[in-house]
Amino acid sequence: MKPKSWVESLNCAIEGILWAVKNERHLRYHFLAALVVLFLALFFRVSALEFFLLILAAILVIFAELINTSIEALVDLVTDEYHELAKRAKDIAAGAVLVTSVGAAILGYLVLSGYIFPLFDSEPTLIQEPQGTVPVGALLMVVILVVLLKAKYNHGTPLHGGMPSGHAAIAFSIAVSVMLSGSGLLISLMVLLLAVLVSKSRMMMRIHTPKEVWLGAALGTTVTLLAFLFFD
Repeated sequence: MKPKSWVESLNCAIEGILWAVKNERHLRYHFLAALVVLFLALFFRVSALEFFLLILAAILVIFAELINTSIEALVDLVTDEYHELAKRAKDIAAGAVLVTSVGAAILGYLVLSGYIFPLFDSEPTLIQEPQGTVPVGALLMVVILVVLLKAKYNHGTPLHGGMPSGHAAIAFSIAVSVMLSGSGLLISLMVLLLAVLVSKSRMMMRIHTPKEVWLGAALGTTVTLLAFLFFD
């Protein structure tokens, strides 16, 4: 029945939130993450603007997860059988949560990195460039390009197969960033070896062809090199 007053509407909204938190594990994780972010904001005494941005990011993630839960419940109400469009509706809603969560994580890094990493001699991060902007930006560009290429070739699944290998692209992007960040020869060689092993495992498990792995490694390496060349 439709609520007859704003008090009843408020109760319905609260009941909806409590039901979602009770039944959705991921939503409980988001609330715990918001609690940690709030604690860090108060502990480091961030500026008013930074506090506003952190709270806004947390609210957007929880909002996206609530919408995702609502869509899942609606789809389950319409049909209890497998249907391709029902799957797409749930997947896209989950994708909205993922995008929002990644954006919130980036915002949290931009705000809190200046307080956490230098710790004692930092200025508010929004006034100066945070540490690791180029490596993080390069990695995000690699991920976006992998998503676009996988969507174009429409082969495999996001984490299993497809052109190019996302694992190889990300692994080599991280390896190149470490090598160009002055971490030393030994650390650079170890990270490069790890990237090679990650890429090789994708072929040994027959998840990717050698061509897909080589193209993924080339994509991650090239994009990261160009990012450091133009922006570092």
